[in-house]
Amino acid sequence: MDFLNALVALSNFVIVPAVAYGSQLALGALGVTLIYGILRFSNFAHGDTMAFGTMGVILATWWLQGLGVSLGPLPTALLALPAGIAICAALVLATDRVVYRFYRAQRVKPVILVIVSMGVMFVYNGLTRFVIGPGDQSFGDGSRFVISALDFRAMTGLQEGLAIRTSQAITLVTAIVVVAILFWFLNRTRTGKSMRAYSDNEDLALLSGINPERVVLVTWLIVAALATVAGTLYGLDKSFKPFTYFQLLLPIFASAIVGGLGSPVGAIAGGFIIAFSEVTITYAWKKVLGHLLPESLEPDGLVQLLAVDYKFAVSFVILVVVLLIRPTGLFRGKAV
Repeated sequence: MDFLNALVALSNFVIVPAVAYGSQLALGALGVTLIYGILRFSNFAHGDTMAFGTMGVILATWWLQGLGVSLGPLPTALLALPAGIAICAALVLATDRVVYRFYRAQRVKPVILVIVSMGVMFVYNGLTRFVIGPGDQSFGDGSRFVISALDFRAMTGLQEGLAIRTSQAITLVTAIVVVAILFWFLNRTRTGKSMRAYSDNEDLALLSGINPERVVLVTWLIVAALATVAGTLYGLDKSFKPFTYFQLLLPIFASAIVGGLGSPVGAIAGGFIIAFSEVTITYAWKKVLGHLLPESLEPDGLVQLLAVDYKFAVSFVILVVVLLIRPTGLFRGKAV
């Protein structure tokens, strides 16, 4: 019974949150790795792209709620996702036409595009704050829990309760569906195969008659969709605040680099590695160990390696270690 209580406590505070967080990071890292693999630069504006797309979802959600439209137990934000994706797509396509296209035509070094993307990042961040404000915004409605800790304890008779929030369940299901659609698109459709060919060898792809502008257009559309979905899922699971998405840039890039920058499979794996590392190291293990160890050996302290405020330090350390030992990542992406 103590083992089951320990397992439930571990699931409640580590496994379930890490799976949800890992799904969000994986979707964010997929956007970063697509830009790096196809457009050949590291997009530092990706976190704020997520914030802008999520802002579009929030505004559309508020409008639908004002009309009395809802999905019952599910968040209304799911209905607003297409509007948010469209708004985000319009922004990134306009940015590409006004900013990135010029530098692509000049065939500048990737480091120049990185610096340019940092400028774009500040513009996006300022724009998002100007429109929706710098504070926390709540847009989650519907049922809060798939199962509450109280109900779980009543059903099982265990001391510990397992609580699964609706946002966590939606995150996992949505991530699986989005990743499946993306991999089908990249591997089965003519446009997806063109994008992969362009990523592998740009000159050979151009000689084969592939339209580079079409590849760029489709890439940005996919990135806008991934960024909006990832940002919305994160906002539903936690909260929406523009600066939070700026901070997410580190774990997202760490996820992409750890898995292998340029490798979609690596981005997904890296997302879960970073998420489980952050959650595990910042979790206070006293409760779990209290169930597993004899009373005489129960720890007095929290048994917490790092405070939650330092969770991004975990991403940074993992990122540095991977860059030093295996720059191409676990799935052998392109060298950074």
